[in-house]
Amino acid sequence: MAPIADVVANLEVVRGRIRAAGGDPARVTVVAVTKKLPIASVQAAVDAGVVDVGENYAQELVVKAAEAPPAVRWHFLGPVQRNKVAALAPHVHLWQAVDRDDAAAAIAARAPGAAVLIQVNVTGEPGKHGCAVADAPAVVDHARALGLDVRGLMTVGPLGDPDGARPGFRALADLARTLELSELSMGMSADLEVAVQEGATIVRIGTALLGPRPVNGEVRR
Repeated sequence: MAPIADVVANLEVVRGRIRAAGGDPARVTVVAVTKKLPIASVQAAVDAGVVDVGENYAQELVVKAAEAPPAVRWHFLGPVQRNKVAALAPHVHLWQAVDRDDAAAAIAARAPGAAVLIQVNVTGEPGKHGCAVADAPAVVDHARALGLDVRGLMTVGPLGDPDGARPGFRALADLARTLELSELSMGMSADLEVAVQEGATIVRIGTALLGPRPVNGEVRR
């Protein structure tokens, strides 16, 4: 992971990219993605001024939450497994990847009124998490009926040319307006400019903020 001085500098670069894309860095939440990075990465993000921290794996979030500064607002970015909800519920500030009714029900049972985003597979790619665009209104309605605070929608753009994510991001923004939802979590290190141009209010940034992360014992850049 990057040293704290680099994280501070990287954050300024990320904010500059948001600004250059026409966004207001004060209105676009940067979530530091610490997947596969040590607990020190969480402290580095907080020291740099980022208190929204995201994890993809339940066990990693629970372990890091026990050692992290109390100021951290944890975002769970991974698919919701019902048997992991009880362990996650005391820590999660925003569940970003609710994509089916039983996941919403599990969260509502353990964390009544929890804040959630509905994950939508806007590209229709097989194997990618997220409900279908056509199913999203029903998932939103069900989550609301359970008493959850549905704040918006989330999606993951396709790999490759960042501009290839534009149609999906635009479709998500259109869907959010139709459903009267204000939050849009879309865009990561490679495609954050496109996401901001299409209305992202939350961007999930890993390597561009915290540096390369290890994958299978090697460093991924």
